[in-house]
Amino acid sequence: MRSNYKKLGPYIREVDIRNRENKKSNLLGVSTKKVFIESIANTVGTNFKRYKVVRKGQFTYVPDTSRRGDRIGIALLDTYEEAIVSQAYTVFEIVDRDELLPEYLMMWFRRPEFDRYARYMSHGSVRELFGWEEMCDVELPVPSLEKQREIVKEYQTIVNRIKLNEQLNQKLEETAQAIYKQWFVDFEFPISAEYAAAIGKPVLEGKPYKSSGGAMVYNEKLDQEIPKGWKSGQLGSLVEVVNGYAFKSEEFCDAGNIPVVKIKNIQPPSVSLDECHYFEGEINEKLKKYVTEPGDILISMTGSHMNQMGSAVGKIGRYNRKRVSLLNQRVGKLKPIHGNTCSEYVYHFISRKETHYELLLGATGSANQANISPDQIRSLTIVIPATLYLEFFEKLASALNRKIILNDYANNFNFAFRDLILLKNILGKAA
Repeated sequence: MRSNYKKLGPYIREVDIRNRENKKSNLLGVSTKKVFIESIANTVGTNFKRYKVVRKGQFTYVPDTSRRGDRIGIALLDTYEEAIVSQAYTVFEIVDRDELLPEYLMMWFRRPEFDRYARYMSHGSVRELFGWEEMCDVELPVPSLEKQREIVKEYQTIVNRIKLNEQLNQKLEETAQAIYKQWFVDFEFPISAEYAAAIGKPVLEGKPYKSSGGAMVYNEKLDQEIPKGWKSGQLGSLVEVVNGYAFKSEEFCDAGNIPVVKIKNIQPPSVSLDECHYFEGEINEKLKKYVTEPGDILISMTGSHMNQMGSAVGKIGRYNRKRVSLLNQRVGKLKPIHGNTCSEYVYHFISRKETHYELLLGATGSANQANISPDQIRSLTIVIPATLYLEFFEKLASALNRKIILNDYANNFNFAFRDLILLKNILGKAA
């Protein structure tokens, strides 16, 4: 053991309080992203009295490390005063917070080195477990309480910047979606000067179209009225749909120049390359059609149908990375046929909840393994607006998306800086 490292055991104790009151609210699971999430377990017929209670400031981890990749599910409860978790989880707390801060310990658990250690120390024949004894044997530096607070404060400053950028991106995404709905669902787009002059009412320029008496005609395919001069069509007339390539496991490596985007990397509204595998080889003619470039719209073609967290099949993410990637099987790519003239329009159409539900209705397979096909996506009926409004919306939504991309790039630096804080302050220099 390094001189400034101490075993975790004396600082923590296991907590086993059962949900005797049979509460069913705040039922949580634990993600390998080190956060609590809404539970996706099927709770029909479940006896909640056997579940464990976790309170604010306490930790929960999943001892079963099998089939969870290379990361360990562990989290510190900081959002609820109290929640319940599966009886299969382990709940524990700090014995004395004047010696060890929960936030400081959680920083340690976020390190990739901890994940590697926990996976290495897991044992068992059928299921690999990282048990309580193994947790107590974890070694870490425990500096003075003042130093711990200093490290946590520096770390939290960066985390707050990341959260702020994520919140800004959410607002920008919602703004673009609201404009899409106003223009192409409610048909309240601003009347153009040309149209206002054509109907002899120039004062209507800039006014909302439908509520200002804009001409509407019934469209049989859409079974609704749409603006005069607009039409309907299939999404396939606007985009090419490409399904991913079935890579063999031996073609993957843990590091390289060409990331492979899998379903788990689609994290709406964007695509993350965290925890991705890399292709070990060259992009030949056969693979060129599976290349993903900046601006591509990706969709998960397979996944669970519906649960408390929504649906894994039909997730939409926009690929805003500069580096090219390859698509793994059952990840689809929507490539606008007419270039950038309608990419924003297509993205906001396919990412709407209503479109998602329509895809789910036609999905095949079971609830746990639903599938959608390229033909199903191509056959979606869509409003095709006048070119003027497509181009106008493209410019407006593209400007919002550029701000999202800039925030994403800023967060890439923030993530690196956050990890640097862990490296600098914890690895042997925190004493």
